[in-house]
Amino acid sequence: MSEWVPRTRLGRLVQEGKINSLDQIFQMHGRVLEPEIVDRLLPNLEQEVIDVKLVQRQTDAGEKTRFKALVVVGNRDGYIGIGTGKSTQVVLAIEKAIRNAKLNIVPVVRGCGSWECACGEPHSLLVKSEGKYGSVKVQLLPAPRGLGLVAGESQKVVLALAGVRDCWTRSFGETRTSLSVVGAVYEALKRTAEAVLPSLWRTV
Repeated sequence: MSEWVPRTRLGRLVQEGKINSLDQIFQMHGRVLEPEIVDRLLPNLEQEVIDVKLVQRQTDAGEKTRFKALVVVGNRDGYIGIGTGKSTQVVLAIEKAIRNAKLNIVPVVRGCGSWECACGEPHSLLVKSEGKYGSVKVQLLPAPRGLGLVAGESQKVVLALAGVRDCWTRSFGETRTSLSVVGAVYEALKRTAEAVLPSLWRTV
């Protein structure tokens, strides 16, 4: 495996050891433009393939068939990212999706916002959060400790990888579309940090 040669200023700061966590990057309103930054700072990152499907496009030479993969990455402790990738080979499509998911990684602010619990532990969310992607809208509501994740299967994967252990969810729209459902949950989780870091995605 070839040695990583950073292409951005942020990447060089990480390689030089001047930045040691993703928290530092987001506190300085940084944007991750190299997946190797995430590999270096979150070595325990997990990934889950949500969906792989065939997509076709009509060209002058006929129909062109490719695979489209949807992947979620997270460290089960406050960081989550989603990504898609297309290729004529399944493995390459998944690799592209993983790379894009790392570039889309964001912090998730957790807490105990349920009036039924008030334990103070970061097992759920602090407040209700809402996200929209395509035709799907998802609401995430704080839940008491021990309830678990009241959500669909793909939603559970995203929430669990983000480190949310207890949560109520409400879904609206065309929920049979995996990307829209996962994207809406991701947007809702992203909003938990936007309230704290409103300029989160300004490029360094």
